[in-house]
Amino acid sequence: MTRKANGSNDKAAVIYIRVSTTDQAEHGVSLDAQAERLSAYAVACGLEVAAVVREEGVSGTVPLADRPQGARVAEMVSSGKVRHVVALKLDRLFRSAVDTLSVTAQWDKSGIALHLVDMGGQSLNTGSAMGRMVLTMMAGFAQFERDLTAERTTAALAHKKRNGQAYSPTPYGKDRSGDALTVNEEETATIRAIRTWRDEGLSLRRIADRLNEAGVPTKQGKTWHASTVRYIVENAA
Repeated sequence: MTRKANGSNDKAAVIYIRVSTTDQAEHGVSLDAQAERLSAYAVACGLEVAAVVREEGVSGTVPLADRPQGARVAEMVSSGKVRHVVALKLDRLFRSAVDTLSVTAQWDKSGIALHLVDMGGQSLNTGSAMGRMVLTMMAGFAQFERDLTAERTTAALAHKKRNGQAYSPTPYGKDRSGDALTVNEEETATIRAIRTWRDEGLSLRRIADRLNEAGVPTKQGKTWHASTVRYIVENAA
């Protein structure tokens, strides 16, 4: 068994698997399938799996170190407990090209190799110069695709909003009637009150407290939060 001077095992690896939806997390099918495939890859590469970390119901938009289990991966890497991070795809780990390149650059300096197993029939290992170059290109293309999708979605929603068409979720202040949106007078009055209070200098938190104290329901009938108020201030028509 090969070990570094600090006692870390050169073959020690952490497998990271993630699903973003509650349904996938509850059924565990995707997680189990990822774990089986990645474990087989690790064995084939002669890696020694120190841990299989399962991230359930967490969005990829959350930075790795800020995720409950992602933080565990970050700690294992920074403490030298593992020298390899194994994941199915790039989007299981990172949220953007900047996030990808900044984190993997730190890992590279520390001698940490990233293994991505599902690459259209191939795998990628950043332990080589070629692997690092391909990762950089992948991160750029992935970011381009995300940005392009976001632009298309924004344009489509803006078109529907201008034409009074329904879009999901139904916005606060509107009701859905078939494929059309109609005005919800009660919610529209709440929007006006929110904007008036905001113009008077009330904080988002204080406005949320006022709405909760008055028993005003949200669109989902839940508790108001500062973030809920902010979204309405910035987006309600």
